[in-house]
Amino acid sequence: MAYEDQTATAILQRMLDASPADIDKRQGTPTYDLLSPAAIEFMRAYVELDNVLNFGFADTTYGDYLERRAAEYGLTRKPAVKATGILTFTGPDGTLIPAETLASTGGDAPVYFVTNADVTISGGSVSVAATAQDAGANGNVGIGAINTLLGDLVGIVTVTNTVNFEGGVDQESDAALLARYLERAQRPATSGNANQYRQWALEISGVSDAKVYPIWNGNGTVKVVLLDDNKTAPDASVVTAVQTYIDPTMDGTGRGIAPVGATVTVVGAVEVPIDVSVDVDLAPGATLADVQAQFTDGINAYLKTLAFADPLVRITRIANVLLDIPPVVDYRNLTVNGGTANIVIADGSVAVLGTVTVT
Repeated sequence: MAYEDQTATAILQRMLDASPADIDKRQGTPTYDLLSPAAIEFMRAYVELDNVLNFGFADTTYGDYLERRAAEYGLTRKPAVKATGILTFTGPDGTLIPAETLASTGGDAPVYFVTNADVTISGGSVSVAATAQDAGANGNVGIGAINTLLGDLVGIVTVTNTVNFEGGVDQESDAALLARYLERAQRPATSGNANQYRQWALEISGVSDAKVYPIWNGNGTVKVVLLDDNKTAPDASVVTAVQTYIDPTMDGTGRGIAPVGATVTVVGAVEVPIDVSVDVDLAPGATLADVQAQFTDGINAYLKTLAFADPLVRITRIANVLLDIPPVVDYRNLTVNGGTANIVIADGSVAVLGTVTVT
């Protein structure tokens, strides 16, 4: 901070020092008492000046102020995206399931979903496309999670989802927007170079990183490999959105923003499961379930740091994750993908957590 030394006491003292020397300036005198409130207000003004400095620089600002800095480079915060999937309704034949029928996951914090079209039950059931009511990653629910119907059909029809709902993405965070801002500022993108393809991919919601491979399959070809916000392969809808944005000629729908003559292929990273097994000695009172949960979280966090940055999954780093768990006294027989060697992740692939077995 630039003004941390501008306290009310320091300001008051300067004001007293600047007052005529032949007047009484001791505490309790009119001069002292009249200057004290002003000193407090000046101190508050200096605090706000510090805030103004922080708001003016990309690495110390936030929220709307960060968006205004990003806008200088033509960047806007990526919005949240709603998850989509299929709902299956079961009930009497001929029952109309109108568009905008509401279903949810139930429980204390239900996630709501809305059907996209009118359908009628035939043969005991009917399926219809549906969309999460609110945008965000919490709409990405697993098979069978949606089991509660709302409205006039309650008691007549039941609902479930036989496929995962996918594609839901949270609004871009300040950290992610700052990273794109710095990317744009520090990696100039011109004339369809690799930096520009990467930046185009990062503009799509649900993409956290991208690798670009120029001339990957002959002259004029470009391959873009994507990671999602969890540092895993993104949903197919995200891959399609990037493909359509950069070069929709691949599906015959017209030209995107890629330079004329470029043929762009967009894919998700190939996921390489990392299976870990270990025997542990625990401190008194500790449980295997608690250790396994902490170990799983720790490995996940470690693997995310490797995505598109380090091709080597080191067994020693996984051992360190284990030993950093307080209840773990010692361990034996630590294996990664059935062996004790480091795992090399191929270019364009990403290590993701498979199974974690703690005994």
